[in-house]
Amino acid sequence: MTHATQAPSESLRSLISSDADELMRQLQAHQLRTFPPTARKNIRSFSSAEAAEFIGIHQGYLRQLVAEGHGPQPSANGRRTYSATDIDALRRLLDEGGKGPRKYVRHRREGEKLQVISVMNFKGGSGKTTTSAHLAQFLALRGYRTLAIDLDPQASLSALFGHQPELEVGENETLYGAIRYDDARQDITEIVRSTYTPNLHIIPGNLELMEFEHETPKVLADRAARSPAERSRDGSMFFARIGERLGEIESAYDVVVIDCPPQLGFLTLSALCAATAVLITVHPQMLDVMSMSQFLQMTGHLLEVVEHAGGTMNYDWMRYLVTRFEPNDGPQTQMAGFMRSIFGNRVLSNTMLKSTAVSDAGLTKQTLYEVDRSQFTRGTYDRAIESLTAVNMEIEELLKQTWGRK
Repeated sequence: MTHATQAPSESLRSLISSDADELMRQLQAHQLRTFPPTARKNIRSFSSAEAAEFIGIHQGYLRQLVAEGHGPQPSANGRRTYSATDIDALRRLLDEGGKGPRKYVRHRREGEKLQVISVMNFKGGSGKTTTSAHLAQFLALRGYRTLAIDLDPQASLSALFGHQPELEVGENETLYGAIRYDDARQDITEIVRSTYTPNLHIIPGNLELMEFEHETPKVLADRAARSPAERSRDGSMFFARIGERLGEIESAYDVVVIDCPPQLGFLTLSALCAATAVLITVHPQMLDVMSMSQFLQMTGHLLEVVEHAGGTMNYDWMRYLVTRFEPNDGPQTQMAGFMRSIFGNRVLSNTMLKSTAVSDAGLTKQTLYEVDRSQFTRGTYDRAIESLTAVNMEIEELLKQTWGRK
């Protein structure tokens, strides 16, 4: 039997390398088209109603402050909009000369511990990064000093906040630089970056974070072969390293939001050990809920091992957030109800609705706090922002309860 002669096939390695190079070129070109070098990402301006809600006052009181000469000047059409900086300035103005605890500048008070929220799920596509980005920006706009940490090597959160991982995040500029095991470790203050949102900083991510997943097993194996005295000189175990680094900058922040990788590895376990609260996002479809069931089982087993090794995981709260929810979809409504029947009030009352406004904003790497609402029909945008606000305010209430605030 004779066989037709075939052209020699390319190796998988060369195909992947070639595709990676071409994709990188096209992404760079897209980045230049979407955000040229002269462009800067920014938070959009807010209406009077939105500004009053962020500050925490009635809209009538805001109008009174404006009439007294505070706040921005009206535009040519007579309308008045508020930048994030305007909102922050008004918040500080209201607290100047006030007696007792600050009411509008919502920084932590004496005795209130840093809140570290790890946002996680084992399965991609659950809205984890979208949730993390909007939560971090919302808390910052509400006046909390917020640090967002991108712990996902895919670094979608970094891209949303204007730090292109393959172009603008260099070696040792992710959290890996602060938790690595060798002498090249950086001080965490050297990798924190400011953002275009007042009160919000970020530690970006990129593929470098995978080094922690690769190095930790080697360190654990080497540690097992050492004597107890030598182990004590080796430094902390992997699961304590993020918490220790956050302890070094604790006084600068009120809330930390960690966007975890969509898999259960050493990075995710470390984020769980550093957390004071856990938010698990889940899409209400049978396959997603089944995947979450396996994720929870594996997490429970691994956390037990970590606890035996000395890890501490005392959480103030853990909640499930139903994401990408379509209220008119019968099976999704049934699945959301199924989850509530099992987990009770540990499922947030509010859901993150599926919306073209969120997905379309993501195409240009923007959040709903950045994209101009005029790009969408009013109903589409308003439903999406109302859903986001309701979820984020429910999470804010959990933070306030933890601190014992009314």
